[in-house]
Amino acid sequence: MALPLVLFDVNGTLSDMGRMTQHVEEIGAPPQLAGLWFATVLRDGFALTAAGENPAFRAVAEGALRVVLAGQVLNRDVDDAVAHILTAMQQLPVHPDVADGIRGLTAAGFELAALTNGAATTASGLLERAGVRDAFAAVLSVEDGPGWKPAAGAYTHALAALGRGADDVVLVAAHPWDIDGASRAGLRTAWLNRDASPYPSAMVPPDHEVAQLGDLLSALRT
Repeated sequence: MALPLVLFDVNGTLSDMGRMTQHVEEIGAPPQLAGLWFATVLRDGFALTAAGENPAFRAVAEGALRVVLAGQVLNRDVDDAVAHILTAMQQLPVHPDVADGIRGLTAAGFELAALTNGAATTASGLLERAGVRDAFAAVLSVEDGPGWKPAAGAYTHALAALGRGADDVVLVAAHPWDIDGASRAGLRTAWLNRDASPYPSAMVPPDHEVAQLGDLLSALRT
């Protein structure tokens, strides 16, 4: 039986977004604004996609950041603060379980690819810093497609670019909304649930659930 292609989400799934709290503190803002900012980015990107647009991630991220920083007492000019945060996001490391997990999958013969709501260059840079970029056959961005995940068109565009059918691809993500969207587009799914969170009952459940990337290989073999 042929192995499925493993398609990874990037932001938060491979990249360690938790590091952003430190960078938010560096500009004098409360650390909890990091989570609020990213949630606002997703909200605005999803809303614009629903309205028929396909905005660039950086433009949405900058706009959302200026909104959440409004009224905050910062230790620098707001333009410098925004530049600091956006630069930091482009330089994030991967989660500690990523490099070994990726190498385990490639050693077992799985083909890998990535699909990000951000820029492909940012995702490629993340993988290069982790020393695993060569393990990925493709790094795709929704910026080249019709809209952001979890809209169905984002996944179908990726499938066309990869030359694979939906049932021949497993989407791996840390976000239930991504799992749900991929499932509705016909892909198989694996939820990377590092913090043992409950899964939202209103969403299509994943085919697999793992606590760390190193567990994915055995899950895909079952």
